[in-house]
Amino acid sequence: MKKLLITAIIVLIANLTFGQDSPLPSANVKSLNGQSFDTAQFSNDGKPMIINFWATWCSPCKKELNNIADLYADWVDETGVKLIAVSIDDARSQSRVLPYVNGSSWDYEVYIDENQDFKRAMGVNNVPHTFLVDGSGNIVYSHNNYAPGDEEELYKKILSLSNL
Repeated sequence: MKKLLITAIIVLIANLTFGQDSPLPSANVKSLNGQSFDTAQFSNDGKPMIINFWATWCSPCKKELNNIADLYADWVDETGVKLIAVSIDDARSQSRVLPYVNGSSWDYEVYIDENQDFKRAMGVNNVPHTFLVDGSGNIVYSHNNYAPGDEEELYKKILSLSNL
């Protein structure tokens, strides 16, 4: 019995440690065209990735993503970073996401966390909440809220990951 218990614990630890290809939790989100996507599959070919939780009703969220949009093409050229914007809009406000994104001309991947499963799995309590993920899939930076200039701090973190 003792041997069986020890074996079960070893298997459990191995599955928890090595069972996922990505440390990002698995949750179902929807693309803007309604396709389901597993968040554990978010990747950027070994380059840094930003995951930003936002909502259409959140003014600081929109300011942050719009300010980053002005710099994003340069960031991509210099570091290869990819930004994934995850809307936490609920059923009442989801219809505003696509028009807002289209009107903002963002070059980001945008998803909707319909049931807020990804938000909960990432420990997000309020928005905006920004995570920086290194090329190996590890979360290396997390920032909650937004003040003008926060994008400069984020860019410094991205540069440090890109060895530039």
